Amino acid sequence: MKSMSYEFTKGLVKNNPVFVQVLGMCPTLAVTTSVVNGLGMGMATSFVLVSAALIASIMKSLVPGEVRIPVYAVIIATFVTIADLVLRAFFPPLSVSLGPYVPLIVVNCIIMGRIEAFATRNGPLPSVVDALGMGAGFTLSLMVLGAVREIFGNGSIFGFDLFGPSFNPVLVMIMPAGAFLTLGVLMAIFNAVKESSKTVLISAEKPVEA
Repeated sequence: MKSMSYEFTKGLVKNNPVFVQVLGMCPTLAVTTSVVNGLGMGMATSFVLVSAALIASIMKSLVPGEVRIPVYAVIIATFVTIADLVLRAFFPPLSVSLGPYVPLIVVNCIIMGRIEAFATRNGPLPSVVDALGMGAGFTLSLMVLGAVREIFGNGSIFGFDLFGPSFNPVLVMIMPAGAFLTLGVLMAIFNAVKESSKTVLISAEKPVEA
């Protein structure tokens, strides 16, 4: 069993859902026109992921293997419905901005993937920690992507103007093409930094020859 800190941090860097595993691309590309949208989608997905992982880890011995996928899908759909209703009730503008992508969390492969790969093979606490790490990694990735697109596409961050009326926004950044371009660049930077850090750590661990 790995430490709890490892189970959490692997979702941030080593197995980041967006920049490493390339999962959940539909909402990643569609809703990240702003930081707020990225944060909202990330939080909603994290809530569903943590809740579903907890229930799945508790029920794993009670669910026959033949019907596990439908059962877990119902569990996920239940928490997606809760998240959708909460957004509609308390955050109407955000709910409108995210549109149909909140209900589509039901088919987000990050959630079912973590349930199948981890929650059904571990206890409740490790499953929750793993889900929290993956959710945090997903949320941060969406926020970074949304920040870059919002700054260059609107000249603002969190809705606050940064450059004044003289700024000419790069409109392609808030279009689908901008989403693909930004994601590709950020993914390349993320993995380059990750590999460089790994090389430095390996070099530091090598014994010094006399």
